[in-house]
Amino acid sequence: MRKKGFFYKNSLTIVFSVLFVLAIVGQALTGWKEYNQERELDHYPSVVVSSYLTSGHFIQATFENWESEFLQMYLFVVLTVFLRQKGSSESKELSGIAEVDKEPDPKKRNVPWPVKKGGIVLTVYKYSLSLILLLLFFISCGLHFKGSLMDNNEELIRNGKPVITAFQYLGEPRFWFESFQNFQSEFLSIVAIVLLSIYFRHQGSPQSKPVDAPNMQTGE
Repeated sequence: MRKKGFFYKNSLTIVFSVLFVLAIVGQALTGWKEYNQERELDHYPSVVVSSYLTSGHFIQATFENWESEFLQMYLFVVLTVFLRQKGSSESKELSGIAEVDKEPDPKKRNVPWPVKKGGIVLTVYKYSLSLILLLLFFISCGLHFKGSLMDNNEELIRNGKPVITAFQYLGEPRFWFESFQNFQSEFLSIVAIVLLSIYFRHQGSPQSKPVDAPNMQTGE
């Protein structure tokens, strides 16, 4: 393993990070053009890209997606502790104690420092993945709400109508529609991967069972 280069050891993160950057740049440029088209229709001047990146239009569009992604990952991490799906590679086995259910052993070699520390530090560390995903969800949700409110009020101003407060906006359907349309797609994708992994394979992927595994074999 020491002979492998940095890219080989981190290629999964690097490739998806590059794809993320390309996608958000594409979103920013196309969103900027759409935003200026909307402003022109209302006889407002166009804005430069840097101004667009701080607009409610961009903030709302970005964080409504992040919000649903982090919620999906949080729920998947937490619910797979208790729930099972027979035959799915995304589920723990139906019986027995899984490796992830065992108590951490501080005597193991190269264990993370919270395991050696023990106490409250270890207790928090045991659930740190779900906690950080939940925190990222709430941060994204707050930024989504802020961006959506900003964009909504800007549209009201362009149409000569009075702006509304954050409390009033909570009673409006737009923010909730933006959230639910993303939530449903994320939940559908979980259902798809859980069920499709029962019957279909991809050789070499850790998200798939071995090609010759029985359909009803549960777990990777």
